[in-house]
Formats: sequence, structure tokens, C-alpha cells
Amino acid sequence: MTEEKKWDVVIVGGGPSGYTAALYLSRATLSVLVLSGVKAGGQLMNTTLVENYPGFKEGIMGPDLMMNMEAQAKNFGAEVRYEDVVKVELAGETKKVWVSEKEIQAKVIIISTGATSRMLGLGEEKLMGRGVSTCAVCDAAFFRDKKTVVVGGGDAAMEDALALAKYASEVTIVHRGSEFRASKIMQERVKNNPKIKITWNSEVIRVQGDEKLHSIELKNSRTQELKTMKVDGLFLAIGHFPATELFKGQVDLDEKGFLKTGINGELKVDWMKGYPTQTSVAGVFGAGDVVDFKYKQAVTAAGMGCQAALDAEKYLSGLQGLALQVW
Repeated sequence: MTEEKKWDVVIVGGGPSGYTAALYLSRATLSVLVLSGVKAGGQLMNTTLVENYPGFKEGIMGPDLMMNMEAQAKNFGAEVRYEDVVKVELAGETKKVWVSEKEIQAKVIIISTGATSRMLGLGEEKLMGRGVSTCAVCDAAFFRDKKTVVVGGGDAAMEDALALAKYASEVTIVHRGSEFRASKIMQERVKNNPKIKITWNSEVIRVQGDEKLHSIELKNSRTQELKTMKVDGLFLAIGHFPATELFKGQVDLDEKGFLKTGINGELKVDWMKGYPTQTSVAGVFGAGDVVDFKYKQAVTAAGMGCQAALDAEKYLSGLQGLALQVW
């Protein structure tokens, strides 16, 4: 079944990048549909107080920020549906996406499906925002004078530990190996910080807490020794995976699965010079954590949503101009 209406833009994903793109495009009097998914709002729906998003001097709760963004986009005419896209066809002038059995057509698609932090798989998700976090830059200030643990061994883990050391009374990095993967300079900064301790050859095997986190259990892979640590904060820095499974074979992805666009330096194609956020397929744009493998902040995602919207608007103007020339 095909909808009677063909949308100017369909945005797949409803986090900061998707809602910002919807705001700009609907304000430009284009018809915009946001397919935000059944879990709308992105990763900020799992956070508590957000203090580093501009414009809120007292901070704002993550879910409130997302609901405000959605409401603002709707206010200018964007339509938001809480449905998951199950299939896409992106080639050609008319783009097609499916929710359940229903086909939806658009002139432009913006992919803003985000990325998901890798978890330990120990049930720690239930304590997200209550002692467990995947963003030290976002949450470090809440752990002033607290005991914290960072899990990981790459640059992200080093950055998290250094961010926490500014506030926490104690930071312990737990790494399953005997050496870090992080850059030498980041390792030196960590090892030279008196607040940071390192526990090698160990992994977290249990996360304990009811209303909030109170302890973790570690296992040493060499000695098999078990150790319980009372901690206030557990920060997971074991990587992210972008939500791009749906788009494999349709647009170019990098080796980690992130969308390749001109904005992340992955694509250098002459015909897309005017549209830095465009993917390898004309009329398909990317924004937010599905493209951004480095910064992963709400404000950078929103900025990329703005960029994708402006590129999409310019692209659509080009299509209209071409149609007039043909006529």
C-alpha cells in the first residue's frame, strides 16, 4: 500500500539530529515526516540532568529536552510517528521506506538513527542514569567526591577517566588486557594522574544495585580471583555501534558501520561537493551519531541535523529548478 502523499523529506530517527533537521525543514515550509521509532528520542531518553546543552542555565532533564525538540518541530508542521522503519529503497529520484507493510515515498531521506553504546550485558541497563553511564563528559560533575570505575582501554576510556578525575575522589580503570590500546599521550596523562588507578587483566562480571548502583564484582583473568568493589559510578567506554544495519548495501558505510559522508571526510565525490552531509546516494543525507564517530554529543548531533537540513533544502531547490528547465 502506497500513501497518497509523497513527502519532501522523511527523517529516519528522532534524536537531537532528527528533530533539529525536522525543525529547519518544516520551518522552510517543506513537508516533513519523522519516523522516530518506537523508542523515540535517542540516548538522551536514558539520561537524567543535561547540563551541557546550551540555553538551559540550570540544566534540563534528557527526556524533557527531547520532548521540547519534538514539540518545536511539530509546531512548524513536521509530523512525527513512533514507528520503526523495516526496509528502505534509496536509489532513484523517489526514495521509499516501509513501516510494517506500508510504503512511504519521499524526495529526500535524512538518516539520523544514531549509535548505541556497547554494554556489558550484565543487566546494567536498568541502572542507566542511576550510577551507570556511557558519557563521562556528560555526567562527571554528578560524581564529585565519589568513587568511580571506567571500563575500557582505548582513547575514550582515557578521556573518561581524565574527565572524572576533575570531580571524583577516586577513578579506577578496569581493563581486560595487560596494556591499553589508547594513544601514548593519553596513556601518559592517565598514568601521571594521582587520582587514577588501573586494574589490569580484569573484567566486570556483576553489577549490583536496586534503586542505584552500589557495587561491582571483578574477575582477574589470570588468577581467577574475584573482587567486590563498592562504587558510586560505573562508566562504560567499550565502544559504540551505529544503527546502520538497515542501510547496508544501500549507502556506503565505513569499516565500523558509520555512514560515509563528506562531513566526516569519508567521501570525496565531485557531485556532492555542495552537500557535505550527503551520503554516497544523491538525495540521502546523514546526521548525528550515525555519522559522528568522535564527538557524540547532543549539541554536535543537533548541529549536524541543521547542516543536513540546509543541504537537503538546497538539494530540493536544485530538483525544482531542474524540473522547471525540463518543463
